[in-house]
Amino acid sequence: MAGTRPIPKQLWKAAALSGMASYLDAGLIVSISVNLAIYRDSYDMGVWMAGAISAIVTGCIAVGSLVGGRLADLFGRRRVYNWDIFCFALGAIVITLAPDDITLLIGVLVAGLAAGADLPTSLAVVSDAAPSWARGRLVAFTQVMWMLGIAVAIFLGFVLSTTGMTGARLITGQLAVAALVTWAFRSRLKLPDEPSETETDVAAPQGASLKNVWTRAALLPMTATFVFYVTWGLGANTFGQFGTYLLVTVSDASQSLATGINLAFIPIGVLLTFAFVRVADSPWRDRLFHVAAVVQILAFVIASLTAGALVGMLVFFVLYQLSNPFAGEANYKVWSQLTLPADTRGTTQGLTYALSRGVFAVAAFFTPALADHSPAVLLWTITACMTVAAFAGVFIIRVLVPRSSGAVRDRADLRVPST
Repeated sequence: MAGTRPIPKQLWKAAALSGMASYLDAGLIVSISVNLAIYRDSYDMGVWMAGAISAIVTGCIAVGSLVGGRLADLFGRRRVYNWDIFCFALGAIVITLAPDDITLLIGVLVAGLAAGADLPTSLAVVSDAAPSWARGRLVAFTQVMWMLGIAVAIFLGFVLSTTGMTGARLITGQLAVAALVTWAFRSRLKLPDEPSETETDVAAPQGASLKNVWTRAALLPMTATFVFYVTWGLGANTFGQFGTYLLVTVSDASQSLATGINLAFIPIGVLLTFAFVRVADSPWRDRLFHVAAVVQILAFVIASLTAGALVGMLVFFVLYQLSNPFAGEANYKVWSQLTLPADTRGTTQGLTYALSRGVFAVAAFFTPALADHSPAVLLWTITACMTVAAFAGVFIIRVLVPRSSGAVRDRADLRVPST
């Protein structure tokens, strides 16, 4: 079976270095969230500045994804791949050393744009480097890095919770160090970038025309993966940003209990994401999606029927965390690389990332008000979104993935990179 075929060590290295985009993306969002109250007190921020910094993180990641993916297709993925991680490091250094809120805002702008640019670019790079029989596992591994980014930021926030700005600087400082180390290793990584004369028909050419994005071959999978990601992500992003808030304000849980519930499920999420990586190149990837999607919908139905009561929310969290790794963002990443044309992978996935993150930002603005007005309406709306995501996923599995499996091999099937 293809899913059990050993993957060369150098390809895992490429996947890990590409996965750092997901690590830094998650780490930036969570670290800003964890440190926001400290920034507010230390810099004597007004409520509007605090809100602006939170919104700018998501907004810049969206804009960065849109622009970065296109730049990667135009000027070479490897070139953008190296420089966007360096720009992230600069932004993280500014955040870490910021003496006031204006400097902090500048750092967030730079780091957010760079993080967004690196997301579609790094996925396209690892997809280009991977042979078809290993692409699912290598791309899925970036999701493990995303989970680790969350885990490290939350863990450091918990350990350093009493250290004020010193702790806040350490949390963002580790992101700057991680980015610089990644930049150094990426600069030395040897990957196939320019196609040989025999590979021009299957390689991702530098400078791909924008009109290639609007062909049926690109538009159909781009639309399908966008519909899946944006509808699934509305639920995931809501509970990612407001899970603790909803447990406290809607379910009447204490702050310590709400935080403990979120912390308790992080190791489970990491382990199950590793399990997804194991099956990402096998038929079980899509078989498990059908089961996990149903369980995920059931989780939201239970939360909705109980209107956010604590018992219902506890059942929800158990079912959601068990199903999410097999019917969530990892699927989106793998399906995008399998179904999108090679020449526009950076641009098309950048578009789906950017549009989705934009929707998430707008939804996040209204979530607290909607939760205060009617928790049941909020939860049923998310349940409907999860149902749409399940149908979109089934369409991708039944229609788009079989089409892509019969396509010509990417150049990575012809040549394995060395390090």
